[in-house]
Amino acid sequence: MTIIIENLTRRFSPAQIIVVYYSIAVIISTILLLLPVTQKQNAELTFTDAVFLAISAVTVTGLSTLDISQLLSVPGTFIFAIILQFGGIGIMAFGTILWLISGKKIGFRERILMTTEQNSPSISGIVRLIRLVLVFFAAIELFGAVVLGTYFLKFFPTWQEAFLQGFFASVCAATNAGFDITGKSLIPFAGDYFVLSFNLILFIIGALGFPVLMEIREWFRYRGKKPFRFSLFTKITTITFFLLIVIGTIFIFMLEYNHSYKDESWYQSLFHSLFYSVSSRTGGMAVHDITQFSTVSLLVISVLMFIGASPSSAGGGIRTTTFAVMMLTIYYFANGNRTIKVFRREIDQEDIIKAFVVFTTAAILCGGAVIILTLIEPSFSLMEILFEVSSAFGTVGLSLGITGDLSIAGKVVIMILMFIGKIGMFTFLFFMGGKPIKHAYHYPKERIIIG
Repeated sequence: MTIIIENLTRRFSPAQIIVVYYSIAVIISTILLLLPVTQKQNAELTFTDAVFLAISAVTVTGLSTLDISQLLSVPGTFIFAIILQFGGIGIMAFGTILWLISGKKIGFRERILMTTEQNSPSISGIVRLIRLVLVFFAAIELFGAVVLGTYFLKFFPTWQEAFLQGFFASVCAATNAGFDITGKSLIPFAGDYFVLSFNLILFIIGALGFPVLMEIREWFRYRGKKPFRFSLFTKITTITFFLLIVIGTIFIFMLEYNHSYKDESWYQSLFHSLFYSVSSRTGGMAVHDITQFSTVSLLVISVLMFIGASPSSAGGGIRTTTFAVMMLTIYYFANGNRTIKVFRREIDQEDIIKAFVVFTTAAILCGGAVIILTLIEPSFSLMEILFEVSSAFGTVGLSLGITGDLSIAGKVVIMILMFIGKIGMFTFLFFMGGKPIKHAYHYPKERIIIG
């Protein structure tokens, strides 16, 4: 594998290699899904649907053109769970496992690829981060499988089925995949606060970001032993992440309290609003028929899906730090400041430019997808298409029920959005642009009129 990476590195940029790896993962996943052992007897899976499902699984989105509860056999369920790890933890994380098992030294090229995939600013400590993430998520998924499997014993006739459901639910929640093998998402557990709360915790763990989780781990480890300071990244990410949850909860609660929640108590309505505020960031699970939501609520959820999860997490979208830096820039600029100072630190100008590049490119990409789908899928409303596009780009998995009825061209558009949403906008842009160019000289700067 090291030889392959060396050959690829000479010809392609790290971003292009990452895209190649994810493409290979999609091809392998498609083949696995088409195997007879993966499918139940008499299950029907076309090649197009297999590719769509493979991309959705590798990108841990959760959108599906068919009901996987009617497709996957018991061995297929475990195979599918393994596929979800590609996107949940990352392709290079699996490469790290292979390198560690084989005893080969992880060189500079491999570290560069890990840094590119995780969108890390430095290669320092990247191997240790990946190793900790692997152990952490394996422990979380195992713990979730045991807890949910034990709890599900009262819902399913056999312990085998209960623990199978618990295992798959734990993997999907931790990786923010949005799939389920009940065929009804979490709707059967709409009144079960334990199941919903446990899923919420796993959603947050998967979406908060690996660097943030590792810093929190270090804080617990050294608390009281020596001074510890959270990085600016962790502070901005965490505050933005939970602030968006609160804002989303308030909006959904206010908009749906006398609408789709009219038959629920206020505390159940509030809890379900919280659930959707978290789930719409990348979890992709539902506790209602969301087609009953008002148009404004669906628009709010679409915005949350577009923003997505935190960088270096299992989620997609423009990411929380992009949104935070943009909002801070607008606020400070409106107040006459040309620098952004937060928590006694100043945000680098390059990061400000990156935030606006990511947002603008993502807006153009999603806007173009909405226009294309509106033209080729005239039977669907603009809200249905916008919701589907936001869900695909944010790798969320919520849908208003149009995924399976899309034409082949429509499915291709959604597949592209899921893929880009997972690899990230910078990987996508650098994939298109090739290797970075180092300029030997610069021209004199000149001001132009803006706005």
